[in-house]
Amino acid sequence: MTNPRHNIRDVFPPTGPEISAKSWLTEAPMRMLMNNLHPDVAENPHELVVYGGIGRAARTWEDFDRIVASLKSLEDDETLLVQSGKPVGVFRTHKDAPRVLIANSNIVPHWANWHHFNELDRK
Repeated sequence: MTNPRHNIRDVFPPTGPEISAKSWLTEAPMRMLMNNLHPDVAENPHELVVYGGIGRAARTWEDFDRIVASLKSLEDDETLLVQSGKPVGVFRTHKDAPRVLIANSNIVPHWANWHHFNELDRK
């Protein structure tokens, strides 16, 4: 079975004034996400690990690609919601709303243990 977190590719964010998204409001978080996986920055970029042995920029490479694609196509009245490294929806909002909302590590104390974390991480 192939590991959806392992991918032999290097991520290099675009630089300079040209953008590939529809605005700087979505280009900026896309570049920050990509910079987290730059080979000179990430702890283990091919496994999506940014730091700390388990802190990943996205759940899988497919999720990374879906986040990047969403950021590139996001309109100025839409917001991307990312939950635990997965893009879960694009919602029509308004031009002054955040372009991206990210929710990570939201486990209530009763379930905040390594056994439960690892079980959720495998899903």
